[in-house]
Amino acid sequence: MRSTAEALQAFETTVGRYLIELESLDMEQLIKKPNEEEWSIGEMYMHLIQSAQFMHLHNVDQCLAGSVETVDAMEEKTERGKGAFELGSFPPMRIRVPASPQYTPKQPESKEQLKESFHGIVERMKNTESTLNTVPESRKILHPGFGALNAKEWFLLIEMHYRHHLSQLDRLKQFLENNA
Repeated sequence: MRSTAEALQAFETTVGRYLIELESLDMEQLIKKPNEEEWSIGEMYMHLIQSAQFMHLHNVDQCLAGSVETVDAMEEKTERGKGAFELGSFPPMRIRVPASPQYTPKQPESKEQLKESFHGIVERMKNTESTLNTVPESRKILHPGFGALNAKEWFLLIEMHYRHHLSQLDRLKQFLENNA
C-alpha cells in the first residue's frame, strides 16, 4: 500500500490536472451534459469536492477523534475493498449510479467556486496527512462498497477516487469536442 505522503503528492498532481482542465473551459462547457443520465464536467468536479469534504475527510476526522461512528476493530474490508487497496486504485470500469436528487451533484456556481474548493481540499489533505500516524488502525468506519476502513485508508481513497474520475473527465472532454 502506498504511503500517505506519496498519496498526498499524487493527489496534488491530480488536482493540478483538474485545475488546468478547468482553465480551458467556459461555464457553458462546464455545465453541458451528454444526456440527462450523465454528469457534466462541473457536476463531476462538484462530486469530487463534496465526496472529499463530506464523506472521505469527514470519516478521517471521525477516526482521528475516536467517534462513536467507528465500527468494531474486527470488521474487515469487503472483497471489492481489498481488491481496490491491493491495486491502489478503483477497478478500471465505469460506475453508474442512476440520476437522483440525493446523489446527482448540483452544477457549480462558478469556476472560482471550484478552484477555491479544490485548493481548500488540498490544504485540508496537507494538514491531515501529518496526523494520520496518531490514530490506531483499529478505528474504522464503514464504506458502502469497500467495508471497514481506517483513517489512512479513507485518506488514500481520496487520491484513488480523484484519479479514477480522470477517465470520466477525458470522456466528457471528448463529448465537448465532438459537440462544439
